[in-house]
Amino acid sequence: QNGVMSGLMQMLLLKVSAHITEQLGMAPGGEFREAFKEASKVPFCKFHLGDRPIPVTFKRAIAALSFWQKVKLAWGLCFLSDPISKDDVEKCKQKDLLEQMMAEMIGEFPDLHRTIVSERDIYLTYMLKQAAKQIELPRASENEPRKYIPAVVVGVVGMGHVPGIEKNWNSDLKIQEIMSVPPPSTSSKIFKYALKATVLGLLGYGCYRIGHRTVQFVLSMPATQSYLQRLTELPQQ
Repeated sequence: QNGVMSGLMQMLLLKVSAHITEQLGMAPGGEFREAFKEASKVPFCKFHLGDRPIPVTFKRAIAALSFWQKVKLAWGLCFLSDPISKDDVEKCKQKDLLEQMMAEMIGEFPDLHRTIVSERDIYLTYMLKQAAKQIELPRASENEPRKYIPAVVVGVVGMGHVPGIEKNWNSDLKIQEIMSVPPPSTSSKIFKYALKATVLGLLGYGCYRIGHRTVQFVLSMPATQSYLQRLTELPQQ
């Protein structure tokens, strides 16, 4: 539905999520589920999903990577087996270590960092600012002056996004550009057609082998051989 490369990348990230769940005994994103539960306990509280839609992020991330970067990233995700402990998670909460990890990601995949982190920093900031706008109180008549009360907002975001949100908070943000999905690159089109051709070729070869063996099996049956022998004798009679 979202394209071959996007679908494959989602499958690989689900594998990573399963690996983390197995190692820690808890699924990633628990803080967001907990926020949803807490919001339901607060009267008149509105719950907003403020992150950029996943298909947009995936397609922009894939389009930003070269063919070899895609292969390298997919290889790393396929063979992810490093042990993760709860102590490791606690260490990631340290600002210095978190910044170091982000710097390593920027160095290896700068375009991936831009689309998955930096662009989402902008989107998250924009959505938080929209939610934080003052609330206009209802008026009894048109002549009554407008009155506003400040909105109370609790934003639950990943730690890696906090510096970017702080940096972008006072900027005039426009999200139209980061919401567009670029057309697939030539390498993506070639890979897509090559993958389809490979799958169809394997299916065709499989059907041929199955058909060939089925014909051989049917011809080797005594009843079939007897029937064929009678057919060959008919012209002679």
